[in-house]
Amino acid sequence: MLIEFRVGNYRSIGEEQVVSLVPALKQRDYPDNVFQKAGYDALNVIAFYGSNGSGKSNLLMAMVLLEELIALSSRFSSVQKLPWEPFLLREGWTEKPTFFEITFILNNNRYRYGVEFKTTVQKEWLYRKSVGREVPVFLREDDVIDTSSAFKAHAKVIDAAIESTKQNSLFLSICDMLNIEEATEIFKWFSSVGIVNDKNKTELETGIISMWDDAELRSRILDYMVRMKTGIEEISMKVYDQDDTDTTILLRESKKQSVVNPQGRSERRVPMASHFIYDKKGKKTTNTLSWPVEEFESSGTKKALQISGAILSTLMQGNVLIIDEIEANMHPIMTLDTINLFLNKDINKYGAQLIFTTHDTNLLSYAKLRRDQIYFAEKNGWESTEIYSLSDFKYLNDLDGSTSKERPDTDKEKRYIEGRYGAVPMLGKFTI
Repeated sequence: MLIEFRVGNYRSIGEEQVVSLVPALKQRDYPDNVFQKAGYDALNVIAFYGSNGSGKSNLLMAMVLLEELIALSSRFSSVQKLPWEPFLLREGWTEKPTFFEITFILNNNRYRYGVEFKTTVQKEWLYRKSVGREVPVFLREDDVIDTSSAFKAHAKVIDAAIESTKQNSLFLSICDMLNIEEATEIFKWFSSVGIVNDKNKTELETGIISMWDDAELRSRILDYMVRMKTGIEEISMKVYDQDDTDTTILLRESKKQSVVNPQGRSERRVPMASHFIYDKKGKKTTNTLSWPVEEFESSGTKKALQISGAILSTLMQGNVLIIDEIEANMHPIMTLDTINLFLNKDINKYGAQLIFTTHDTNLLSYAKLRRDQIYFAEKNGWESTEIYSLSDFKYLNDLDGSTSKERPDTDKEKRYIEGRYGAVPMLGKFTI
């Protein structure tokens, strides 16, 4: 369960920004959007709005980068530099490190993990809270790593991890590589975070094909696609041996995905969509025709299939899913339905969480989101991204100086388009 994410001095983000999934106080609308784990409350969905160039995608990219550093830094060569991209538009900020910190619940413990880095790691820390106060597990500053008695591992293994940690690798990653149990559990949690963006389209397609051997997940994907009313009645995988020389146009080599089947044999699988054939009078027959999804289905249908595996596996395992521009290539009703899967407690039984960016203002009217689930991203006076929640808004009464919060039944879509919440494009005059 994700509790909070903090980021500072990364790309368009200058000063530290906080994405909190902790429910705001005294907010009672849509109580089912809050779930509890290990005594902590968290929201199931967070939506980010903002104009193009506001930096909302950079917030998600920061979360993705932290996961990648944890996953890959143990394999970096000693001369490889960390992907440091500081805020560039204010003097002095290129001398500061990038800052990431994430708080999450795992195995009934609350963990707070963070890192500061430039081209090398400058600081790294891990805190754990189980019963009582929060205690440090390890603290790092440059090459000096201090572990506490709270870090449950053999002293020789910890010493080996410290000795193996390079300037450009995370100590947490090295601990996982050496099979220190607590670090491995945390590593698995980060690995379970799903990512959907333009950069991992091929990865999503490969994921669907790899998931096909899971009977339960395969059944759910089929139900998901049929329920979308795209005309598809069945999804199947056409299987070819790896040494197959089929050169038909419908099965181009670039569209074939290679996997290893349960028998250990390498094979290529191509997603196929089946549609009913209709007779001369336009009546449905029992016959079907199958064709490759990539070749003949619409971009919206392909997007739905691509993300279906990530969505459904996240719901089944209670993980976190990050989607950049959730509405891309999808009809608004399909987008709304996807969000509702996470908002529905009968479907989202294990506390899965969805964080997404969007320009779809319809969701402000039709998605049952609380005010603390709606975030806005906007550039400040020195072009640094700042984020704020709708629950932060207060209205000042000029007559008596009192303040009031935004009402839950307000027409949020109308107010957003009117610019009352900010985070909308401010267009200048265009002349020829």
